[in-house]
Amino acid sequence: MSHEGRPRLVVVHDGDRPPGGRATPPAPRRPQPAIITGRFPRLNRRGQIALGAAVFTGLLTHGWHLFQYPLYLTDEGIYMQRAWSLVRQTRLSPYTYDYDHAPGGWIQLAGWAFPLPNQFETFGNAVNTGRFLMLLVHLASVALLFEIMRRLSGSILAASVAAFLYNVSPLAIYYQRQVLLDNLMMFWTLLGMYCLLGRDLRIRHALGAGAALGIALITKENAVFFVPSLLYLLHRRIKSSPQRRFATSLFPFAVAIPVGVYVLYAILKNELLPTGFDFDLNNPPADHVSLLYTLWWQLNRSQGSLLSSGSYLYTSWLIKDTPFLLFGLLAMAAALYWGFKDREHDPGFLIVATMTAAYAFYLVRGSVVLDFYIAPMIPLFAMCIGLVTDRLLGRFRPRLRIAVPAVAASVLLLVPTTHYLLTINTEGRVAVADQYQPRLNLTRMQEQQVAWIRKNVPANARIIMDDDLWSALHDVRPFYPSAHSHWNASSDPAVRDKLFAKNWRNVDYIIMSNKMRQAIQGNNGDGRENWILAALKNSTMVWETSQGGIKLQIYRVG
Repeated sequence: MSHEGRPRLVVVHDGDRPPGGRATPPAPRRPQPAIITGRFPRLNRRGQIALGAAVFTGLLTHGWHLFQYPLYLTDEGIYMQRAWSLVRQTRLSPYTYDYDHAPGGWIQLAGWAFPLPNQFETFGNAVNTGRFLMLLVHLASVALLFEIMRRLSGSILAASVAAFLYNVSPLAIYYQRQVLLDNLMMFWTLLGMYCLLGRDLRIRHALGAGAALGIALITKENAVFFVPSLLYLLHRRIKSSPQRRFATSLFPFAVAIPVGVYVLYAILKNELLPTGFDFDLNNPPADHVSLLYTLWWQLNRSQGSLLSSGSYLYTSWLIKDTPFLLFGLLAMAAALYWGFKDREHDPGFLIVATMTAAYAFYLVRGSVVLDFYIAPMIPLFAMCIGLVTDRLLGRFRPRLRIAVPAVAASVLLLVPTTHYLLTINTEGRVAVADQYQPRLNLTRMQEQQVAWIRKNVPANARIIMDDDLWSALHDVRPFYPSAHSHWNASSDPAVRDKLFAKNWRNVDYIIMSNKMRQAIQGNNGDGRENWILAALKNSTMVWETSQGGIKLQIYRVG
């Protein structure tokens, strides 16, 4: 067959031209993303205004009646109790420390309270003092989240959307003002991400990111679910960097320092391993507590599916903010798709999406889930929604890119069924949502409860209570040294066997917090709190107050 008339394949080298034509220009290369090059644009005036507005919004939404809403909760009391013990007793807990959580969180709380003028009473009581720190932590986290989003996406819109949801979601306002280890853990995680997104990744950035991740891990151990994504972010930042060898060695070294100190503490106290290396969950070690046994026990706890009808997903989280959770889940799925599809050129989607998916797996895996475990998902979902919103509006005109999110924000704030700014009250009328209701002062009931105790209960009374009031009865005169939570009264041998001797007749008063009766019954699977329930049956109510569905009581036993 003749080859005449068929087009010839011409190989063009640098400087070559095909006969009778011009050199074919090479296909334009896609520019490297800023996340790899580190050439993040500096925050311009528009960005500075957006960041300032985000921080100011967070101050308003999270600072508004911070000390009145919501009710002081058990875990807030536990963490402030342990911070109190560090300052007053130089111990990790006033009771036997059983490694139920790493101590980094209440070490930070103690470090915050110690230099204050009146220490734990600076803002009225210990929990208020912790809540003010949570406000500061939230504002710092807003700034970090804004800059992380701007650097991952190159978009002020993505950063603004994420910060808006992080500030105004009813879930955020309810949980992030509470004294929770989860909020501190997320601050350190965000700080680690910010360090890894430094303009020119240097050794100090790798050290700072590693140290922040290490502190996050000893603040709350579930930060471990973020480790793979942060390692991937580190890898992408140093892939072609001359600092690669130093960064890859110094990052894990910095992570290991705080974690290693925690493990060393357990080793020095001979509490790393259970006696005889026995991890039998049916026979807990009796002679001493053990770090590794407690971790094994926590890994094997089960509670049922998060998707079951009685879980917190349906009884608490969706009630507080259905739109955010729904759009957050959809945004996570979209971010995962785009992240894996475009991981080489735009790894920001993959990093945020995998962090979110990893923590979502932690929640749905079937182990014990408490109400406030949703707190870390709030900034993660907010970041996913910010990234996806920016991608979807990328081809819109500038005015529409601003108008669409503005309309969506107005709907969230002004439509009562969202419960963001407005809600429909029990009378069927439109009203201000609980988090902004100026007349809603839930913690006043607990203050009235403490005031009645100080006026009517002798200081030497043997008291069973919840942990929410522990610091109030141990840090302010008159002190109540024999006031203990039902958890410790039923589990700590020094309290259970020596003070109460597991005999209801040795109890003088029971101070009931909201839903404390359900907590006692739920903790009584092995009958450990039968004697406390017996004391409750043989008691007379001497004080009560209620507001809405919240009830507080005081019972005199005998």
